[in-house]
Amino acid sequence: MSADNSCSDILLPLRNLCNSVKCIRDRVKDGESSECSSEFNMSTFWNTLIQSVKATSQEATKLSLAFSKPPLPSSQDAEKMADSIQQAVLALSTVYYWLPKTQGIVLRRVVRDATADVLEGMVQLLDIILNSPLQSLSQEQLMSTGGVWASCDRFEQLPRDNRAAVLGVLSSYQGVVKDAIEEMEQAQAENQDPFADLLDDEDLDERGNRDTYWSEGDRQLMAPCQGLMKASSACLKKLSSAVRGNGKVDTPDNVAQLDDLADITHDISPSVDDLALSLYPPMDHTAVELNASKLAAVLKKVLEIIRATHVCTESDLTWVQFLDGAVDHNLQKARRAAEGSD
Repeated sequence: MSADNSCSDILLPLRNLCNSVKCIRDRVKDGESSECSSEFNMSTFWNTLIQSVKATSQEATKLSLAFSKPPLPSSQDAEKMADSIQQAVLALSTVYYWLPKTQGIVLRRVVRDATADVLEGMVQLLDIILNSPLQSLSQEQLMSTGGVWASCDRFEQLPRDNRAAVLGVLSSYQGVVKDAIEEMEQAQAENQDPFADLLDDEDLDERGNRDTYWSEGDRQLMAPCQGLMKASSACLKKLSSAVRGNGKVDTPDNVAQLDDLADITHDISPSVDDLALSLYPPMDHTAVELNASKLAAVLKKVLEIIRATHVCTESDLTWVQFLDGAVDHNLQKARRAAEGSD
């Protein structure tokens, strides 16, 4: 048998495996979970999932080592290796499907994405081995193997229930809003003219150009808009505290309420971003008022949903009502400032 034929025999199982893993990955991304079962046990699910992930990580290590130095595995060994890897990734995807939607849409999305990342990493590793010179360990192969390990290790840090998953989502939203607020405050603090460092000395003498600085009318409109942005941050912070202290995953209804909170708060950070961007000069006051109204509507809806969930206790109603009033107050101030500038 020629060397070319021998290499072809060795790589054929890997090519077939690569195609199979791609199909499994795509099904995980698009597929549905199992129907709700009274026999589902969260502890058993996580223990089995972690074991499946570890097995997949070990298979990636074996694969990379087998094709990193001579001698190459025989065609029979390559076939056995491909079968073993396929069993591992099938087991991983199967365990993921155990997780029913009734345990939380947010939680399931987190586990789905983590599972898909492992499968994508395995596809990339196989592609690199198939398209690199055999019997040599390339930097790409090392990095790809490490990528699979990292994706597998990530499972140890995943949230174990929907309450923890929703807290993670709220934290990410809060980070985006915080960044938008800090960037706007920094732009204000740096100079009366936020673009002064971009202009020549001659241009700096022309202070009448509203394209490059905030007028007094702009600043009057900015204050209540920043108030709305800060109300957004406060809402996410207070809600996170309420979910952490009061959130429950003991019934499907409570789990679904947590999903609702993650879903409705999703619109806060992009609405804050839209408002923040419209505040930079040259400021279109009509656009700013529109974006302020959109953010206020989002916040009012979020506060309405919070009131209706189990995370809002009687003591939480105080901050919910306070923020609701703050949103109304700042929106009215923004509208008056926008109208006064017309």
